[in-house]
Amino acid sequence: MAAMQVTVIGCSGSFPGPDSPSSCYLLEAEGFRLVIDLGNGSLGALQRHAPLFGIDAICISHLHADHCVDLGSYWVARQFTPAGPQPPIPVYGPPGTCDRVRPALGPGADHPARERFDFRDLAPGVLEIGPFLLTADHMNHPVETFGFRVEHAGWRLAYSADTGESDPLVRLAAGADLLLCEASFLDEPDNKPNLHLSGRQAAEHAERAGVGRLVVTHLVPWNDPERTLSEASAVYRGPLSLAASGMVLRPGQPLPGAR
Repeated sequence: MAAMQVTVIGCSGSFPGPDSPSSCYLLEAEGFRLVIDLGNGSLGALQRHAPLFGIDAICISHLHADHCVDLGSYWVARQFTPAGPQPPIPVYGPPGTCDRVRPALGPGADHPARERFDFRDLAPGVLEIGPFLLTADHMNHPVETFGFRVEHAGWRLAYSADTGESDPLVRLAAGADLLLCEASFLDEPDNKPNLHLSGRQAAEHAERAGVGRLVVTHLVPWNDPERTLSEASAVYRGPLSLAASGMVLRPGQPLPGAR
């Protein structure tokens, strides 16, 4: 696979919904598989699209459970496979990611996470992960959170992770071909600031950044997704879609479900 392909594994915000696990995205290019976020329930759905031990690296945006908690399940899989423990793979995340890996092995159980994962602290800046050029920057969220810009073969993807209104997100997404942007809130006057975006705010960031396509994600199950889409479409003029588990995004191909 020469061009980058993005598969939405999970797009539910805060907790898994009836139709999707929590946040997880699979990026593939040149035979390399990078997983961005591994939230509640995502490891099961991920296996529909990639071999269990076919993941080459993982990148965690922040340490809220709906973005990272299935790292513990993946540790169990890599530790106890009948073929023997699997070699460590790189896990990029905020400082403290290693301590967040908590496999359900019972009180007092020893789980040396570093034996299955090679933890690497993220910081704002640029790094290469396999064939991908990844730029990370801090988002506007109560815990340390990174948004990402991922580039490969001239195609540019931006991912907001979780954020309130954020100038760094606009910079990360500037001129991107595709923006995966959270829209956890409906557009209400009493929304808490510096926490999440509404569909309207996601669209405003996409317009400011001049992105080619917008997919709104991190859709909280108790909200009406059609209302989120309507709020975004009132602002964003380009191809726009709701994220869905199993959605595949490729350069040069129409945006699935675009409105």
